[in-house]
Amino acid sequence: MDEIPRDQLTGSLRRGAVKKNVAAIHVSGKLTLLQRKLSNVLLLNAYDTLTSQAVHQIDARTLTMMIGYNSNDMDTLKQSLRGLAETVAEWDMLDADGRQEWGVSSLLSYAKLKGGVCEYAYSPALAEKLNDPKVFALINLNIQRRFTSGHALALYENCYRFVRTGSTGWWSLDLFRRLMGVADSPYYEVFKHLNAKVIKPAVAEVNKTSNIVVTPETRKMGRTVTDIRFKIAENPQLSILDLDDGEGLRSSAVYARLIALGVSDRLARQWVKEHGEDYVRGQLDYVAGQGGVKNAVGYLTAALKEGFGKDEEVSPRNPAALRSTAPVSERGKQLAKVRDLAASRSPTQRDADKRLFMSKLEGAARDDFERHGWMSALNAKAIQAFWDDLVPGAFEDTAG
Repeated sequence: MDEIPRDQLTGSLRRGAVKKNVAAIHVSGKLTLLQRKLSNVLLLNAYDTLTSQAVHQIDARTLTMMIGYNSNDMDTLKQSLRGLAETVAEWDMLDADGRQEWGVSSLLSYAKLKGGVCEYAYSPALAEKLNDPKVFALINLNIQRRFTSGHALALYENCYRFVRTGSTGWWSLDLFRRLMGVADSPYYEVFKHLNAKVIKPAVAEVNKTSNIVVTPETRKMGRTVTDIRFKIAENPQLSILDLDDGEGLRSSAVYARLIALGVSDRLARQWVKEHGEDYVRGQLDYVAGQGGVKNAVGYLTAALKEGFGKDEEVSPRNPAALRSTAPVSERGKQLAKVRDLAASRSPTQRDADKRLFMSKLEGAARDDFERHGWMSALNAKAIQAFWDDLVPGAFEDTAG
């Protein structure tokens, strides 16, 4: 899914992540996926003026863009806003003096659509809680747009705030069912059903989609599961997913050159972060010095991987060496094609591709792929066959 175009946003919407108070997270389990995304964007839009401004506004088209809802179906948007107004938020937490405080409020006190603008408000009590900076989770809006399951997004929100401690701590199953919004369903009182329909699918999507990896653990009394907790670690694929807002990288001249060449926004930022601006600039200069390059992005991909322009004998000052180096070989063309194909896939697809290919490997071949990924020389033939089967005819223009 494409990321949110920051240059089209203003004010607090450019922040990219919303500080979401734990109280709000813990009471929104019944929200649908669209409503949950909607509540996060509305909170982000209002965050800077939560307690100083009673009413907040956001352009309706901007709102739908930020939740990844590319439809002109305003009836669905109205239904989601109605759901937020009808959903009760409940908090139970310590106040500034250490006294227990319980409260209840609707998530939105009102909302209206008029002239292409969405206007809404929070109750003063809830606005105060949402504005509390002491306990919050950073909800990255580019991450939340990738979720396709409300249960998965709910699990992500409730786990992410514990990423520094590495575990959520034990939750009773009653509390967990409430967090997932299934407390009112007798079907999910049976752990087998809860595990199969909620826990396993949600864990799988969080681990494939977000910047954390969660692992569920259960505690029993006799044969009955009574509690659940989730171990949390940062996702090792974070550098591939590249989920930050990228403002600094996007302002660099190297980034601009990559985009002009046809490199995607996500891949351009990934390359600059992985290799550094100087190295990428050198490889861009190298590729620019070659004539008749049909696939500049693929050529650059191989150049960055193999370092074609970094040695004196294959520098831009020695054109003959440049023309005779690896890109013109069959192996060089294959490397460029594989990297280009992999880069064109979404983060979820890339993870699935690697898992599927690795499932067919054993011993030294598997070890080599784990170290070198798609650039594994030991698996070169198998890699080409895998991608040729996935994208028929992909290597027709690389035959020597």
